[in-house]
Amino acid sequence: MVKNVIVSNRLPIQLSKLENSFDISPSSGGLATGVNSIRDDSSVWIGWSGIKSEDFTPKSNNHINQILKNQNLIQVELSSSEIENYYYGLSNKSLWPLFHYFIDYSKFNDNHWDTYFEVNKKFCDAVVSNVEKNGTVWVHDYQLMLLPKMIRDLRPDLSIGFFLHIPFPSYEIFRIFPRRKELLEGILGADLVGFHTYNYERHFLSSIKRILRKEVNFNRISHDSREIAVNTFPMGIDYEKFHNAAKTHERFKKSQESNLKKQLDLHKKSSLKGKLILSIDRLDYTKGIINRVKAFEIFLENYPQYLGKVRLVMLTVPSRSDVSDYKNLKKETDELVGRINGKFATVNWTPIWYYYRAMNFDDLIDLYMNSDIAMITPLRDGMNLVAKEFVSTRVNLDGVLILSEMAGASIELFDSILVNPFDLDQMSESILKALEMPAQEQKRRMLTMQKRLSRYTVQRWAKDFIDSLSKKSSFNLEKETIEINKTIENTIYKKFKKSSRKVLFLDYDGTLVKFNNDPELAVPDKNLLKLLKSINIQDKTEVFIVSGRDQFFLDKWFGKLNINLAAEHGNFIKYSDSSKWLSKNNDDLEWKNDVLPIFESFTDNTPGTFIENKKNTLVWHYRKTDPELAKRRIMELKTVLSSLISENISVMDGNKALEVTNLSINKGNIINELLSNENYDFIFCCGDDASDEYMFNALPENSISIKVGEKNTSAKYFVKNSEKIKSILSNLN
Repeated sequence: MVKNVIVSNRLPIQLSKLENSFDISPSSGGLATGVNSIRDDSSVWIGWSGIKSEDFTPKSNNHINQILKNQNLIQVELSSSEIENYYYGLSNKSLWPLFHYFIDYSKFNDNHWDTYFEVNKKFCDAVVSNVEKNGTVWVHDYQLMLLPKMIRDLRPDLSIGFFLHIPFPSYEIFRIFPRRKELLEGILGADLVGFHTYNYERHFLSSIKRILRKEVNFNRISHDSREIAVNTFPMGIDYEKFHNAAKTHERFKKSQESNLKKQLDLHKKSSLKGKLILSIDRLDYTKGIINRVKAFEIFLENYPQYLGKVRLVMLTVPSRSDVSDYKNLKKETDELVGRINGKFATVNWTPIWYYYRAMNFDDLIDLYMNSDIAMITPLRDGMNLVAKEFVSTRVNLDGVLILSEMAGASIELFDSILVNPFDLDQMSESILKALEMPAQEQKRRMLTMQKRLSRYTVQRWAKDFIDSLSKKSSFNLEKETIEINKTIENTIYKKFKKSSRKVLFLDYDGTLVKFNNDPELAVPDKNLLKLLKSINIQDKTEVFIVSGRDQFFLDKWFGKLNINLAAEHGNFIKYSDSSKWLSKNNDDLEWKNDVLPIFESFTDNTPGTFIENKKNTLVWHYRKTDPELAKRRIMELKTVLSSLISENISVMDGNKALEVTNLSINKGNIINELLSNENYDFIFCCGDDASDEYMFNALPENSISIKVGEKNTSAKYFVKNSEKIKSILSNLN
């Protein structure tokens, strides 16, 4: 058992099957570098080895597991059918294209989904069987989006982080996915959710609000009596590794230079103004390879003076070569490159050098260093570390980066030449701008970008995420609000039975009944009415319903129960021994004449909102409108109201509502008044929204206060839903 677990689809190794054995080598990817910087002997990394389980014999499997164990690695074995359905299927034929906005490429299959679920469950089993109590788990990427919730359901003691390495699409795109709710709920098993850019974070929160209808406060999500933090952590690179390697290569003697370096030098010597433009990507339709090559063709047509002087060096790394979409892309790329070379090539010059293969680290450094321009123009990319690697190798502060504004890296590398990868003419012109950029401007831009990359490295990225997760966990542990369990219930019950003078203050909506988008449907059933009546008739026991509802509603449903009622947050009181409502607000209500037209104007411009006009209160309900629009309208409305209403008028946030009422009237003031007239030795209070916090704060120290949901409350205890409140009340009978 270990304290910390890293989980990703693949282990940070390259495992190759040889004739009679397996070859294992460490991975040099960005994730491996970053995560390894925070790993120690108390950590393990769980993932798939890259080899299907059928290729292992029991002996070889034991041998591999022992080697992995020595490196604090644990493999999750996947069969060929699981790899086909989970990895190539749901992950890369459905989620990958959809999240990158390639809707037509995204194909959903129920069998793929079922396997995706089962494989996530396999990863879950591996995690929970290896992590200690109160340990930390960091889950990575779109292949494991169901995993955080699976772990949370089995091990609520764990601190769980989730990081998505690809873009999170806009709500309008994400909502297309048939199992969209399951994916969001899966992620919400985490305590901290991380993205590369704020745009991805914003899209995620938008889907949370619109699809799951969860309450979001800035970057905090209220879910299942927990608060989940969402933040931006732009992944960096191992800057020193690339920068120092470039310095080393710069000192190489001729005899030490690679064949690739000599070939690149040959091009530059062929012309006094010979320039190399580097294009480097995995072969993937998201990378914009076709658009980039077409833009280069337009450049050659528009600026023939550069024929023979400029060459595009294309390194395309094979990827998912068995998938039909990738086969078609490879064919289209080959044909396009061949056509352009045939169109422009001379005896001494070929416009495009095309490499379809992986390249070792030293050759990659040579490519970066000897290219004058890097053209990195994906159609959509989560981050793109290649752009950062190119910048880090420019030890002489020369060179130009042309970067797609659709890449996450563009947010940081704003001193590059930013282009729209769908605008071929703009990309063509960007090549000219890069070729003609003065050396001084190149230096200024490159220096700014290098300062950023050297400061926020991949090691810093990993540390920041883990530190944020630790702070989030500490915050949760330090919270004083405790979830009610059976032991606490029994204590409440015993205290109730022993007390000689008892009072219960109960909110209504969201507390005694489930919150409903349509208030007309949120009515008490016979069981609730019977329960309240049975508690109220007990000796020396009083029940107060303290609600935002108006007098008419409370009279209609509770008037015959002989219990105390407080309407409009305490603006009106009707005691059980009286048939009349007492008004607590003697002030002039002229303010309503000013506020009502404002509410009406906002209602007209915000579909799904409506006004509730009570005697002493105006309420603007926005529970049925788009959450993003509502958030904006609330800010606008508060700004308008703040400049109009007097200091005696209060603006309160309710549950998906904004209320305007007299400043002196709130649930807390009414509680103070009621308690000052009586000497109770058992005080029980429960509520669910911001207006109920006034009650909690007004209660004596020995009171029992319960919040439905945990939303930064002052209450001592919390429960998850109104059903639990009714269960507790039932035990008081």
